[in-house]
Amino acid sequence: MAPRNFLSMRSNFLFGSRCWMIRFSAEILLKTVSFRLFRVKCGNADRESLENEELLNNLLTMGVDIDMAKKRQPGVFNRTGTKEQDLKMFLLSKGASKEVIASIISRYPRAITRTPESLSKRWDLWRRIMTSDLEIINILQRSPESFFRSNNNLNLENNIKFLYSFGLTHKCLCRLLTNAPRTFSNSLDLNKQMIEFLQEVCLSLGHNKPGDFVRKIILKNPFILIQSTKRVKTNIEFLQSTFNLNGEKLLVLLSGPGAKILDLSNDYVNRNYTNIKEKLFFLGCTKEEIHKFILRYPDVIFLGEKKFNDKIDCLMEEKFSISQIIENPRILDSSINTLKNRIKELVNAGYNFSTSNIALLSWSQKRYNAKLKKLNIE
Repeated sequence: MAPRNFLSMRSNFLFGSRCWMIRFSAEILLKTVSFRLFRVKCGNADRESLENEELLNNLLTMGVDIDMAKKRQPGVFNRTGTKEQDLKMFLLSKGASKEVIASIISRYPRAITRTPESLSKRWDLWRRIMTSDLEIINILQRSPESFFRSNNNLNLENNIKFLYSFGLTHKCLCRLLTNAPRTFSNSLDLNKQMIEFLQEVCLSLGHNKPGDFVRKIILKNPFILIQSTKRVKTNIEFLQSTFNLNGEKLLVLLSGPGAKILDLSNDYVNRNYTNIKEKLFFLGCTKEEIHKFILRYPDVIFLGEKKFNDKIDCLMEEKFSISQIIENPRILDSSINTLKNRIKELVNAGYNFSTSNIALLSWSQKRYNAKLKKLNIE
């Protein structure tokens, strides 16, 4: 019995020892692998840190706002082979100041990833539209994304050719590039799709010169080509159904003062229209008066609920009648402070709003000052 117990103890000991040795060996192996992985990871992190440090130093030396740049496009700071020095030299050669260059990179850091060859080609394409390097610099200063967002120069070239072929003048393309430069970053197909859609709208309303119609809309609203056809279609349907317009009247509205409404969000248009209607109903206006007011001054749709209500309340508090306001809608262009100041100045100068035109509340500052000076002399 004793030998059997001894053998059993020896067997258990050997088995336990073997398990312990296997476990110990496995732990050593895992620690070794983990250590190697840690070293590789640390090595990569060190390299990234060095690369980032070099980039950061370059940008700091250039006067770039690093915090702003990181918030806007943080991924740029993990890239290698950036071209910040090349970009700096290129823009300096075109007449940009160091401060302007720093501002461009701060607001659109991805600019430092573009190659000198791509920049040069894109600049030459822009010069087909703009008359000077300074004009391009001014656009970049205002909207760096417009130039650096895409490096697809072939698409840009095709868009320029297409828009010229459609009959847009050099002046019109300048306006597009100045106000809505993203038009030229659109795919060629997207621009064609919008123009074809607007031509179809024109034909469906009984007009036989769709090209003229589309060109008028683009002149009035340079942002139209960067909107979706769905949004524009919904807004056209809203205008037609809400104001019960026939084809001819709708064409005049769309190619004139109503063109700007087409790129607003449909919810925004509906919400503002509902607010205007309810506010003016409350003040005693009829549906016909409200519609006439909006069609005479479609820009009122741009006024948010609070801004519109506050301006109307301000004028009513100053004893203006609602009929005076809807007959002179452009006075709503002025800020509340401007309205209050001008009303006070004119009253002090002896101007009688109950018997005189209130349109001067929306006049340009130069024209208004001349009138006020004349009143004070009288």
